[in-house]
Amino acid sequence: MANAQDKQVEDSMAMGTATRPESKAMPVGVRGVNAPSMSRLQHISLQYGLDCNDEELEVYKEKMIEVLRAFKSLAAMTEPIPEVKYPRTPGYRPKPQDNPYNAWYWRCDIRGACTGLLAGRTVAIKDSIQVAGVPMMNGSRVLEGFMPPIDATVVTRVLDAGGHITGKAACEDMCLSGSGSMCGTGPVRNPHKEGHVTGGSSSGCAALVAAREVDMAIGGDQGGSVRFPACWSGIVGLKPTYGLVPYTGACSMERSLDHLGPMAATVRDCALLLQTIAGYDDGNDTRQPRDLRVPNYTEQLKGDPKQLKIGVVKEGFANCHDPVNGIVRGALDKLRAAGATVEDVSIPAHIEGVQIGDRGMQSTALADAQRRGFRAHSQYLSYVTKLFLLTSEYVREEYGFHFYSKARNISHEITASFNAALEKYDVLAMPTIVYPAPEIPTTTTPIGEMIDHSSGMLQNTAVFNVTGHPAISINAGFTADGLPVGLMLVGKLWDDVTVLDAAYAWERLRGADDTPRV
Repeated sequence: MANAQDKQVEDSMAMGTATRPESKAMPVGVRGVNAPSMSRLQHISLQYGLDCNDEELEVYKEKMIEVLRAFKSLAAMTEPIPEVKYPRTPGYRPKPQDNPYNAWYWRCDIRGACTGLLAGRTVAIKDSIQVAGVPMMNGSRVLEGFMPPIDATVVTRVLDAGGHITGKAACEDMCLSGSGSMCGTGPVRNPHKEGHVTGGSSSGCAALVAAREVDMAIGGDQGGSVRFPACWSGIVGLKPTYGLVPYTGACSMERSLDHLGPMAATVRDCALLLQTIAGYDDGNDTRQPRDLRVPNYTEQLKGDPKQLKIGVVKEGFANCHDPVNGIVRGALDKLRAAGATVEDVSIPAHIEGVQIGDRGMQSTALADAQRRGFRAHSQYLSYVTKLFLLTSEYVREEYGFHFYSKARNISHEITASFNAALEKYDVLAMPTIVYPAPEIPTTTTPIGEMIDHSSGMLQNTAVFNVTGHPAISINAGFTADGLPVGLMLVGKLWDDVTVLDAAYAWERLRGADDTPRV
């Protein structure tokens, strides 16, 4: 399959000259808007218990044809496609010997502006984010062969800032796993310890940064997918305030939870990448306030522990394994000894938030590819993704949007609980994940264990996708057998700079070079 896809890529672009590449493997769009058959309407009527006879359905069919004329007009319209500003070669799928951690999905060579904040920096892009002319599978065989026609906004911003994009980083199947073992191209291996997972779903991003194969990466986070791999790979990963970084051009899981965020070896590089990709996207991402302003994050990094008030969330240590508990509390003790105010605080809503699960510019090419892929290849989805689809469809059919609506309503109370705690403290602290990275499952691992393996790390992270608060994972130390442990710091909405500065204070105290190079 790889050779056939390589040939499609080579045929789709002239080397280094194309500005708006298109996929030949998957034509964009629907072939037409057709009137429904009577048998199809009878099926829908039966499905929803409408009790329609054929005479009644004939009337509805005629009225539907009138409505569908508008869809035909829409299908004939030419939609605006953002300019692809920088030429690129189609790239290639790396050979195993050139991909030791299985962290690359695709290699490419896209050079941006000659000057800028990221001049000279290499950047990996999570394979849930569109890069024009570079194959994308979102970790799943459902999308394999799709060639995006556009660059996501964050991709354009990296290139405008002088960044050098060297490839797409592997991610979990449809981003629906936190382990790093459910990618359609195989598990991503932890650079710190052979045979262990990296964390997901931005698994490739973390492994590449940890192995120093790139300077930085852009990951996606719907429940912890930037912070999990940052924790287990010993790097820095920030889930920014909800809406700070535009999501335009990335695969959406649920718009109320979707975040893109920077991942890097140091806090300063993380801040530099955030400074590059954050900001208003001209209305293309309607989650963003129009008056959104981006501060100079790197200039505001002071790293003075004496200026910090840290609330240690008791509930964040529930079920915490002893090595993780000792390392994280040891880090907080060092911050206290350096002059920070460190106090325990109880926020019961922290546990409740794990159970909570529009408009704007969308990519029709991506939507079409997903529709076709699910029809043709859904049998290849991971166990976790299949469970997700079965559960969501059952709940939708049985209960409609009752639980979704209730969860969204309750989320306001949960957000208020954290806001109240953050009136007293600059940041809240807890372990990113309460246990170290486990071993990669084998082909004989039971399905139930593989599912648990991919979702058991949500305890402390998922709630902040619900509330939208900025949250960063930074290495707190290593277990006796060399596995990284993450400290998570959470701040006020839109106060990402304080979260970064608190992490910088710990990094300076720990020593920026204390994270071993792989």
